[in-house]
Amino acid sequence: MTEERPHIAVIGAGIGGLAAALRLAHSGAKVSVFERHAEPGGKMRTAPSVAGPVDAGPTVLTMKRVFEDLFADTGSRIENHVTLEEENILARHFWSDGTTLDLMRDPSESQQNVAQVFGKDAASAFAAFTEKTRNLFSAFEGPMMRTAAPSLVTLSAQTMRRPSLIRQMDVFRSLDTNLTHQFREPKLVQLFGRYATYVGGIPDASPALLSLIWQAEAQGVWYVKGGMHKLAVAIADRAKECGAVFHYNHHIERIDVEAGKPVAVVTDKGRVRVDAVLFNGDPRALQKGMLGNDIRHAVSDSGTEPRSLSAYVHSFAATATGIPLAGHNVFFCDDPHEEFGPLSQGNTPRQATLYVCAQDRFGGAIPEGPERFELIMNAPPVADTAAISQEERQECHTSIMERLLHFGLHFSPRPPANNLTMPQNFAALFPASNGALYGRSPHGMMAAFHRPTVRSKITGLYLVGGGIHPGAGIPMATLCAMHAAEAILKDHSLT
Repeated sequence: MTEERPHIAVIGAGIGGLAAALRLAHSGAKVSVFERHAEPGGKMRTAPSVAGPVDAGPTVLTMKRVFEDLFADTGSRIENHVTLEEENILARHFWSDGTTLDLMRDPSESQQNVAQVFGKDAASAFAAFTEKTRNLFSAFEGPMMRTAAPSLVTLSAQTMRRPSLIRQMDVFRSLDTNLTHQFREPKLVQLFGRYATYVGGIPDASPALLSLIWQAEAQGVWYVKGGMHKLAVAIADRAKECGAVFHYNHHIERIDVEAGKPVAVVTDKGRVRVDAVLFNGDPRALQKGMLGNDIRHAVSDSGTEPRSLSAYVHSFAATATGIPLAGHNVFFCDDPHEEFGPLSQGNTPRQATLYVCAQDRFGGAIPEGPERFELIMNAPPVADTAAISQEERQECHTSIMERLLHFGLHFSPRPPANNLTMPQNFAALFPASNGALYGRSPHGMMAAFHRPTVRSKITGLYLVGGGIHPGAGIPMATLCAMHAAEAILKDHSLT
């Protein structure tokens, strides 16, 4: 092409595509973002309600510095675009026997709460666990999360310099087994085992190293004023200020390849010549030929299989009574094996842990009248063509509502079953995903090395999103965007 500025097509306006578009546009590239939906955000969706837009996707914001850096590195400040407030209560945890535990922003308060609820020995174990995971997070943030293509050799050298890490990593144990050896209190094993689900896994198949996820929360949880979707809109708006052009309601039919490189994207509205393509979607869509047969080999099978978990998601407005809620709430099932056993076999459990986000209670507020809620229950992935069973929807809806009633939580009016987003709905929203919300499963010690990296096997085709290294979650997808943008800028001599 003859243009001085390279033209980069970003396919998908999820958090990864948005952050990369901002970085690329600010660095001088010509950026065109194509999104099949009518607005930005990807999985950071909202649903309408009588109390206003309610989050229908991710709700927990950690690693605030990642987002501060994104705006600072592109000539602005995050405070100029969106309001973030830190939560005092990280999460409130409920068990059906009446046990309740708050984990707090202040580590000493968390330890005091653990001691009060479970005793001094449990508090000592919690303190040791927190210190260990702090060490692991510090050791692996740089060579794993903030590195575009992690090297097993580099990581091995890192651990050899700090021999204590080898023991703390507990490489031959699952997360569940690791936690069982650290805590005598089963409820704490269950609580921290649930962190595997944050990246789409189950505790007894995920590596012990995932315990470091606790540190992402322990270092602070923030909420976005107006809802998480506001963050996506803020990044999109800043990208526009830097020159990026957004094309919503555009369906990508294929990526044209010549001489082994992408040269154009073909949408349902025409063909656009480009110098490179950044794909922000499930990499399995490339394998399945959904963007053309010429790029099916862009990622390996091991980069997309096996699949991670899906979810049932309920977003609605109602008046809640019965028990005091925080912003983030977890209602545990009675037996985690009865939840994760069926999930590992591809079945929906009869009783599962439920997460309830009460987004209008962030900052300690207690709203008057209807408030906004998002409920999430883990689910197995489904076939891409799986039909939605209205009977299954009703059964799941009834099970969730009755389970929360068992804890004493009552919603008025009771939300209708048709508000429930099923795994099959996610499969339709995110092509070729099987409804899996986290890309490849995190199961196995080497799972992190199987994820695709930002450079695909096709020169000029780059990858970004939760299915790409460093993995799922809003901060990780944003770090992935930084890796992808840097690769593109380097390849086009814009660094």
